[in-house]
Amino acid sequence: MNYMITPCRRLPFMARLLKLASVVLTLAAGTGVLAQPIRDEYAFIGYHESAVDNRIARLEKKLASGEVTLESRGNRGYLDSLLAALEIDPHSQTLIFSKTSLQYPLISAKTPRAIYFNDDTYIGWVQNSTIIEVMTVDAKVGTTFHVFNNIPDTLSDNKKPIESHAQRCLVCHDSTGATGGGVPLVLARSSLYSINDINLRDVSGVGNVTDKTPVSERWGGWYVTGLHGDQTHLGNIQLQGPEDLPRVNELLRGNLSTLEGLFDTTPYPTPTSDIVALMVLEHQLAIQNQLGYVKFKAPAVLSRTRFASGDGGISAASWADLPAAGQRALGKMLDELVSLLLFKDAATFTAPIEGSPEYKSSFLASGPRDGAGRSLRDFDLQTRLFRYRLSYLVYSEAFDALPPYASDYVYQKLAAILEGRDSDPRFAYLTERERQDVLAILRDTKPAILPYLAPPGG
Repeated sequence: MNYMITPCRRLPFMARLLKLASVVLTLAAGTGVLAQPIRDEYAFIGYHESAVDNRIARLEKKLASGEVTLESRGNRGYLDSLLAALEIDPHSQTLIFSKTSLQYPLISAKTPRAIYFNDDTYIGWVQNSTIIEVMTVDAKVGTTFHVFNNIPDTLSDNKKPIESHAQRCLVCHDSTGATGGGVPLVLARSSLYSINDINLRDVSGVGNVTDKTPVSERWGGWYVTGLHGDQTHLGNIQLQGPEDLPRVNELLRGNLSTLEGLFDTTPYPTPTSDIVALMVLEHQLAIQNQLGYVKFKAPAVLSRTRFASGDGGISAASWADLPAAGQRALGKMLDELVSLLLFKDAATFTAPIEGSPEYKSSFLASGPRDGAGRSLRDFDLQTRLFRYRLSYLVYSEAFDALPPYASDYVYQKLAAILEGRDSDPRFAYLTERERQDVLAILRDTKPAILPYLAPPGG
């Protein structure tokens, strides 16, 4: 599994596509790569226009006004200062050693690529690179791609520090790449690699690693630190070649508290690649991808099929305003979003998991709490990731910016499930106590859902 935020080398096009066939997570920014044409879905939401409702755009304004200044320090350049300005904890660090970035000449098991993130923004750093890779989630248009020019004195030389590379990046980050599709996508994958960077087994197949993926099938191509008992994972290992595949279980390496000794960790802010941060990342990306899918596809579907007069229902203020045909067309994608938010079919841990206390502390410090001190960010880590199975991403700007008819449907569905008015057996895993706890948290922290809930005690 891995993320690709990279400057594209000028490789022959087919050779580059073959290289990308093994890509594991993509946060990529491209320079010199064939530009992806803007398709209907992009035009509907103005993706080609400047994205301003995101953390990166806000930082650019602060840099331009002098409200924020960044400092280049040592071999990491502006990385540490940039993370602080974006409110990204360095302990969110996850490290990838597979060469699935287009910066592959700089990446190896001795010089892995680092990813840092918060709820909406992702930073990729590679040793000895002249850029820092940036992906952020814009409330209006979804996933956008940028590069930060990590060259000493970039800011003092009046050079533009952050550049948008969305158009070029869509060649690889579109849902079906250069062949079309119409949705920016960030992939999370798991594969077993040889020491020569041959993808020996793509464990995650055509799908992404999500909450549903068993721990035993995660993190091929990644370093992983943290305790996980007797349950296994695929992190921290490279095979000699195909002959090692039958004996993978003999080569597994887990329950590491540090990566010191495997490679030189001193260039990085921390010697860890945290297991809990990895799981939060996978959960977060799955939901953000689905939010992006709804933002892009729903207006296009309504317009193309003309389910209603005029704009096809695109400006509908509520779910009820859509005709039955429009509701049928959009119901599946919105039900999938609800399922992801409620952790439906999430894999059960077979042993407790323990990660970095620093990352856990910083993650818990964000987001609202109810009057009893409870938060949707509270971890369980005994049998599942979170204590309360409703995603903290209901507080995100991207969630709040769903089209009104989509937001109306999701709130209706969540309220009905949590209040027990929806008896769908697919959500029977949510106990009555858990439902009541989640409802109490929402009543205190998410005013937008209150019109959909029965009055307390009612």
